[in-house]
Amino acid sequence: MSFHTTVDRGRSQHAPSDHLAERDFNRIAELINGKTGIRLPPGKRTMIEARLRKRVRAHGMANMEAYCRFLFDEGGLETEASHLVDVVTTNKTDFFREPDHFRFLAGPGIAALMTQHQHERSPHLHFWSAASSNGAEAYTLAMVLSSLIDRNRRFDFSILGTDISTAMLRHAHRAVYPSDFVAPVPGQMRHRYLLQARDPRQNEVRIVPELRERVRFAHLNLMDRTYPFEHHFDVIFLRNVLIYFEREVQVAVTRRLISHLRPGGYLFVGHSETSVAYDLPVRQVAPAIFQLQ
Repeated sequence: MSFHTTVDRGRSQHAPSDHLAERDFNRIAELINGKTGIRLPPGKRTMIEARLRKRVRAHGMANMEAYCRFLFDEGGLETEASHLVDVVTTNKTDFFREPDHFRFLAGPGIAALMTQHQHERSPHLHFWSAASSNGAEAYTLAMVLSSLIDRNRRFDFSILGTDISTAMLRHAHRAVYPSDFVAPVPGQMRHRYLLQARDPRQNEVRIVPELRERVRFAHLNLMDRTYPFEHHFDVIFLRNVLIYFEREVQVAVTRRLISHLRPGGYLFVGHSETSVAYDLPVRQVAPAIFQLQ
């Protein structure tokens, strides 16, 4: 008795693929690296494929192959590039992430800055969250600084938050977060600086207007050769973003940032990013905290 193989005509080897081909992943990785400096090693291919499916659905396309053809062969990058960056970039952040940084700022950090500004009757301090994501870091800063003012520390402040993701900037500007996301905010600050949704079923909070007014958000690609901000900052937070860059890019980005830092100002980086400071004119004053000399 002999058997023959049945060929499934509907699933031939030439059928369009709903997976991210190696060639297309490499093209996307090259594009993202060129635009943002972020490395996408081969091990990220499955993750990127999963994230891109929302764009495939948004365009009503049948599969991943059609989406990549749209990107690279049909001129889709002209309108899709910013969405691609939003989808691919990692936006991990939390309120009061690395709390020792905020304890330092509220203690010796502000004390030193006030000394530097002692000739001013009511100094205005400038802060920059340089990879602000959904705004949690910038609003954490605002809570800490506003609490110090409530305790009769005489200064004013403003905060700039920048990010490459337009989706994250919209989220940050709206300043609305799920209730469980703000769990790290201390109870007293939660009561003082967060507004509960009128409908408890929404399970959301919003940053109070007085803090939102002190924080502004702007689009910025850290790969740009210059940054369009004139005044010097007293404190710059650049945390947990350098890890996605090659060493050469890490140093170049950080040098551009500290060119906007006033002498004696502070640079905060992620704990796994401290080695980049070895190539900079700064001194370490606490774990992952550096002061411009």
